[in-house]
Amino acid sequence: MMASSNMAKILLGLIVVGTILAGALPKNVMAQSPVASIVTQEFFDGIMNKATGDCPGKSFYSRDAFLNVANSFGQFGSGSADQSKREIAAFFAHVSHETGFLCHIEETGGSNLENSHYCDLSMGPCNPSKSYYGRGPLQLTWNYNYIGFGNAYKIDGLNAPEMVAQDVVVSFQSALWFWMENVHSVMDQGFGATTRKINSGECDGKLPDLVRARANYYNDFCNQLGVAPGDNLYC
Repeated sequence: MMASSNMAKILLGLIVVGTILAGALPKNVMAQSPVASIVTQEFFDGIMNKATGDCPGKSFYSRDAFLNVANSFGQFGSGSADQSKREIAAFFAHVSHETGFLCHIEETGGSNLENSHYCDLSMGPCNPSKSYYGRGPLQLTWNYNYIGFGNAYKIDGLNAPEMVAQDVVVSFQSALWFWMENVHSVMDQGFGATTRKINSGECDGKLPDLVRARANYYNDFCNQLGVAPGDNLYC
């Protein structure tokens, strides 16, 4: 009984010490997920440094905010090493295309656009005083997407869509929520399938230059990460 009691005390002590040490570690050390090891500061800065001109995104987007959110999506960048790299390359290819290399937080023109409200009443309600134009890394658009995202995060997407452009964590949450809801499941179908999910209006020969631009970004990131891009790059 004495030996058993001593062993229990030793094990309890080890657990306590381990907990203390874990708490002392920075978050980025504790959570060295495959995503964190692939999206290095150099990789992230390399994207942002391609942006030209006056870029509000440079003082808004950050690798830390991205990783903070990405770590809450366990399936993002999951699978084999190559699968993880391809998904990350695909995500940032679309981010680069949508934001001009993390330059833009809001869709160019914003509320001045002719269809800035992006309200589809057949898909859900709209607040007539709000606009649901593109915001964030993947330029979340349309009332129903803001509502769906808001429901997932207990955020009032219907009445406060601007939050996606005001809080960098919320901004990345919107992008990764949309990605995991709509895009992640088609990664095994090739990059072209992800383009169709992001903006099908570009596919089937409608806007071939934009489809090629997205694929070029993807090929470039795959090359940086040392992974073959796979087949079916266009939609």
